[in-house]
Amino acid sequence: MRNLIFIILLAGVILFWFTQDAVLSPPKTLSIANSTTRKVQILDRQLIPLTITYQNDWNLHDYISLHEIPDMLQQIIILAEDKRFFEHNGPDWQARSSATLQNIMALQVVRGASTITEQVVRMLNPRPRTFWSRWLEGFEARQLESKFSKAEIIEFYLNQVPYASNRRGVVQAARHYFDRDLETLSLKEMLALATLIRAPGRLDLYRNTKDIETPIQNLAKRLLKLNIISQIDYENILTASLQLNDSNIAVQATHFVNYIHRTQPVQTLHIAGRLVSTLDTNIQLAAQKILDQQVKNLPSVKHGAVLIVEQQTGEVLAWVNTGKPSVQQPGSQIDAITTPRQPGSTLKPFLYALALEHGWTAATLIDDAPLAEAVGTGLHSYNNYSRRYYGTLSLREALGNSLNIPAIRTIQFLGTEAFLHRLHQLGMSSLTAEADHYGDGLALGNGAVTLLELVQAYTVLANQGSFRALKVLRDQPASDSETILSSQISSIIADILSDPEARRLEFGNGLRLPVQTAIKTGTSSDYRDAWTVGFNYKYTVGVWLGNLDQQPMSQVSGASGPALTLRAIFAELNRYEDTQGLYLDPSLVKVNICRDTGQRAVDNCPSRVEWFVPGTEPKLKKPIQQIVQPLHLRQPTHNLNLAMDPRIPDEYEAFTLILSDTELEADLIEWLIDDEVVGISEIEVRQFSWLVTRGKHTAQVRILSYDSEDVQVTPKVPFYVK
Repeated sequence: MRNLIFIILLAGVILFWFTQDAVLSPPKTLSIANSTTRKVQILDRQLIPLTITYQNDWNLHDYISLHEIPDMLQQIIILAEDKRFFEHNGPDWQARSSATLQNIMALQVVRGASTITEQVVRMLNPRPRTFWSRWLEGFEARQLESKFSKAEIIEFYLNQVPYASNRRGVVQAARHYFDRDLETLSLKEMLALATLIRAPGRLDLYRNTKDIETPIQNLAKRLLKLNIISQIDYENILTASLQLNDSNIAVQATHFVNYIHRTQPVQTLHIAGRLVSTLDTNIQLAAQKILDQQVKNLPSVKHGAVLIVEQQTGEVLAWVNTGKPSVQQPGSQIDAITTPRQPGSTLKPFLYALALEHGWTAATLIDDAPLAEAVGTGLHSYNNYSRRYYGTLSLREALGNSLNIPAIRTIQFLGTEAFLHRLHQLGMSSLTAEADHYGDGLALGNGAVTLLELVQAYTVLANQGSFRALKVLRDQPASDSETILSSQISSIIADILSDPEARRLEFGNGLRLPVQTAIKTGTSSDYRDAWTVGFNYKYTVGVWLGNLDQQPMSQVSGASGPALTLRAIFAELNRYEDTQGLYLDPSLVKVNICRDTGQRAVDNCPSRVEWFVPGTEPKLKKPIQQIVQPLHLRQPTHNLNLAMDPRIPDEYEAFTLILSDTELEADLIEWLIDDEVVGISEIEVRQFSWLVTRGKHTAQVRILSYDSEDVQVTPKVPFYVK
């Protein structure tokens, strides 16, 4: 026997001389911080994982210091893998000689003798598992220990030792099998982690938990014999069962993570394979719960989205879609936050802000009366949401009550092209068509935008008119700000949107919140989209409800659906905050005005306070500006096509000619068709029924006075009757 051992040692010396050139030098460091990252992990702002990946060569994301690993777990693994770890200097020649002898005598490999240091070498320098590679690992292990301490080596080992399912290190293994942190592991769970190292695939607990029981018991006996555990501990190990519980991500943010990967250079911004986002898990979870409950309460609604932004920093705090992305749930894999949809009335604040830039004020009077306008060669009648009309009212009331007809009159004054340009300045790049494509309907949201674009635009109002691109990464440099609106105008719009009195005609008190909050709702045609966007002193929140398959909802409007969601979200956001009111520019001029006339208030006049940009406030006894359209025929419209109804006898079929509401000092109206007078009416009667005839015609009106020879005429309007 001694001769055999001598021969083995002699062979080892000979091999040593032949292996010098094949032995690799130890690395400069055991740190894997600068190693190649195949997949970046995204974290929330408190470093809570939003994604988990095991595609990298090393454990980059769950690496912990040695002092954070329980001493008992360290002892168990060292005993199981390398009981003389603190005695040898890399290879354990005593164990290796004994194992070699046993393998020779058995004529097969029945025992290995790799030390922990040699296993680390194998991780650092992977080779085919041969006798020759085992020999090289021994020499490299000795060099490794000459450069690094035992503590550094065991720390690296415990963080990088391979387990099943691409997990590396005891932290990932503990979470994979038991969903536990290391300090909460039971003795038996620690023994399981130590035992799995020898055969992670064969003993994988998700295959079964029976095969590992005998190796665990054998290891427990060794611990008992060494007085590392007590008799009671040993008996508990024998009777306890292993309860498997795979870990799950705390927060569902798949669409947010996908957006980061699509839009950010993640491979260049990460540090040690980790990228910290702006998302707040607590806010995300609270908003998810509120949104899912609201969708559950509305049977005709299948999808929804919420976006929450801290407006001063531009950081996205919550990016919520209904439910979880699933192949089984249609539409769930579509990100509703980045999907263009018709925004309804949510664009109106920006329309009126543009009007304020053109000399209007919050007290400017606008006519809210039935309105029909040409659409192509047809005629479209505009209606308010409630189908009610309120006559002449102020811009404040028109915006506060989200009335459609005043918005159409406003965009006709400003021009669609100017409004579209403003929306582009606010970041609404989804509006890709020309202004003629949208027409006046752009004021009512007939062009599709995303919830992301809409919230971005509202942060401009919240930030005193300053545009700053939203951030999704915590360490992403802040973008340069750009002034889109003056602080004075954005303050007036915000004040209107937060004024319960301004919206009383259409909404009553339904949108009143405890903390001053600017709120705007929107509903697209046929109830396909319902929106509410709001902001207070700190947060901007956007909510969308609808169906991604374009199916209409059942009477769910912005005020009845998403507004309730927004109210609940703001209640959560404000719960632990020292709240305050909205910013109001100190240079604004406060004037007490008469509600009905827009003049400065006088005796016996119902009045209210209004804010004005300096220089635009009404002078004493001077009426406030009222928007007056030039004298024209409202009906027919230019190149209107009419079709005679075959169910009505031709001699009874009539079409109503309508004159605009322009104020006139006259007595009679002459109605002309093809330059011939077909009717006369008093000036108070602004319409006339003309018995239609087929063919191409022109319509015109003459305005006459008894005491004057002056005649006013409207432009001729061509139209067709088929």
